[in-house]
Amino acid sequence: MRIAFYDSKPYDEKSFNSRNTEGHKFTFFKTRLNERTARLAAGYEVICAFVNDEISREVAGILYEGGVRLIVLRSAGYNNVDLKAVYGRIHVLRVPSYSPHAVAEHTAALLLSLNRNIHRAYYRTRDNNFSIDGFLGFDLNGKTAGVVGTGKIGRILIKILHGFGMNILAYDGWPDGGFAAKYDVKYVDLDELYTKSDIISLHCPLTPETQHMINAESIGKMKDDVMLINTGRGQLIDTTALIEALKAGHIGSAGLDVYEEEGEYFFEDFSSSMVEDDVLARLLTFNNVLVTSHQAFFTKEALSNIADTTLKNVSAWVNNENLENEICYRCDKDNCRKKEKGRCF
Repeated sequence: MRIAFYDSKPYDEKSFNSRNTEGHKFTFFKTRLNERTARLAAGYEVICAFVNDEISREVAGILYEGGVRLIVLRSAGYNNVDLKAVYGRIHVLRVPSYSPHAVAEHTAALLLSLNRNIHRAYYRTRDNNFSIDGFLGFDLNGKTAGVVGTGKIGRILIKILHGFGMNILAYDGWPDGGFAAKYDVKYVDLDELYTKSDIISLHCPLTPETQHMINAESIGKMKDDVMLINTGRGQLIDTTALIEALKAGHIGSAGLDVYEEEGEYFFEDFSSSMVEDDVLARLLTFNNVLVTSHQAFFTKEALSNIADTTLKNVSAWVNNENLENEICYRCDKDNCRKKEKGRCF
């Protein structure tokens, strides 16, 4: 198959080329997918998109008119896809699990770096300043962590936090009682998790219900000096409310691998220019905020798994096989044909 990649980076090209055992012909576009660039896919039946590519109703129409019949996402999340617009015309497949260990471990790295001020100590010692004043942390042992979402990533993080000797509260719409018993996890409602947790980490999908779940009201229920970690989706947090809480000293620290308006900046180099997003620029001024550029997934193992699963998704579609990783706007409803046909339509 001829496959057009959007928002490609050198590591994407290297990873996919090394796993291309079927002889597919790849075209790598560095530009992101949007209304202006969708026509680049004309003549391709398959495109590969990433988290900041925009697949709106307008984009879907352009892709379909150009001959695209399959979109393979090299990501687990799909909130950037208008699933209703593509239904019945273009199949959409994702990578549901590339490396939950990578994201959970990055979450732990943010937590430890913030608590012990590793990011600040790095710059201080490079300036020959060996003072530790202002770097006072706290023992994780005995503290309470609140984990929102206990899917694969959330469960791996819980295992890590359990190893630190932390008390663990969790919230999930589908509690896992057996796992909870094994790792001394207590499932609670969100209000209790907010009020009792010293550290809160977000690992839930972005839906209309979870958008801005961290807002002025929910932050108001949290402990003073709470640490907030987000390696899920940027729009889980109302960033303006977060900044106000940081300014007021209510939130003690925040570790963010995602940002709700990240599409313009993340994965790109702006070191020779200015960040014009005033909210992001304000976030970057806080020494108790650690921002990474959506890199939690970024391990050798994850890149290999992404390429393997994506290409298997393509092969399954080409060979008219069961599309186990397909998603559609009816997937959670009884009238989705996937259960009977192996495909959503």
